[in-house]
Amino acid sequence: MDINPQDVSTAIFYQHLIRTILPRPIAWVSTMSETGLCNLAPYSFFSGVGAHPPSLVFCPSNRRDGSYKDTLANLLALRQFVISVVPYAMVEAMNLTSAEVPPDESEYLLAGVDAEPSRYVRPPRVRNSPVAFECELLQHLPLDTGPGAANVVVGRIVHLHISDEVLDTKGFADPARLDLAGRLGGSEYCRTNDRFELARPTLPN
Repeated sequence: MDINPQDVSTAIFYQHLIRTILPRPIAWVSTMSETGLCNLAPYSFFSGVGAHPPSLVFCPSNRRDGSYKDTLANLLALRQFVISVVPYAMVEAMNLTSAEVPPDESEYLLAGVDAEPSRYVRPPRVRNSPVAFECELLQHLPLDTGPGAANVVVGRIVHLHISDEVLDTKGFADPARLDLAGRLGGSEYCRTNDRFELARPTLPN
């Protein structure tokens, strides 16, 4: 199969993307409105960028009517957000926060998720998530306008929280203890408890 993106609808090409870019980590993004209401929503176009500056990226798309989702509108106004990771034990709550609720309602309350105050930014983190990245907005790049248009959000990490319970003997996060959920296509997910190792190759001199 060969596909020219111009020959299919945005919705169909989106399905091809989410069913071939696998697995995808889930950014559970906390933002706060200008009136102080906390918003929480998951996004699976998400990755780290680098350590200099410490930064990450996630990509929220526009709503079907072309407007910004609450997450993007909030972080553009406040220029701060928090990304918490999603352990398997919290996938049901994460899924609930993917529902589109009115901007004057909080997904924290809808999903029964406890918020924990952040250290350096106003939006809170998810209390029972083992890892949270407190971020300030570094760059917003809208790639197009209208329904489903992609937005690239780059955040500068100003604080990293890692729960002591998931650390290994060297002081780094242990994937087995994290037991994170990853996004696949459709309604499918995966877990980070099935792994293998590959040593970096050493070329002969």
